[in-house]
Amino acid sequence: MNTLYVILGAAVGAPARFAIDQYIRRYTSKPYGIFLVNVIGSFVIGLTFTKSETIYDLLAVGFAGAFTTWSTFMLDIYLAFELKRKTEAAINLIVSLGFGLLAAWFGLNLA
Repeated sequence: MNTLYVILGAAVGAPARFAIDQYIRRYTSKPYGIFLVNVIGSFVIGLTFTKSETIYDLLAVGFAGAFTTWSTFMLDIYLAFELKRKTEAAINLIVSLGFGLLAAWFGLNLA
C-alpha cells in the first residue's frame, strides 16, 4: 500500500512542479520557479517528517520527491556559469540552499 501512496503523491507533485515553473518562466528567464518548488518541497518534507508513515509516503516521498528537482537546480547553476553569470549562479546556489534549509527547519518546528 505504501507504493500506492508514493505513486499518488508523485502523480500530483511532478505536474505541479512543471506548471509552476512554466508559469513563472513566462515572466522571467531566471530559475525562480525551480527555486520556489524546492523551497516549498523542503517545507513539506520538514512538515511531514514526524507524521504517520502513510502521510510521509504520500507527501514527503511521493509529492515532494517528484515536486522538487535537484537535477534542474544543478543544470540552472551550470548554465549560469557557462553563460559567465557567475554571480547569478552563486546567488542561486547560496539562496536556494539557505532557504531550503530554513524551510525544512520551519516545517519540522511546525510539526
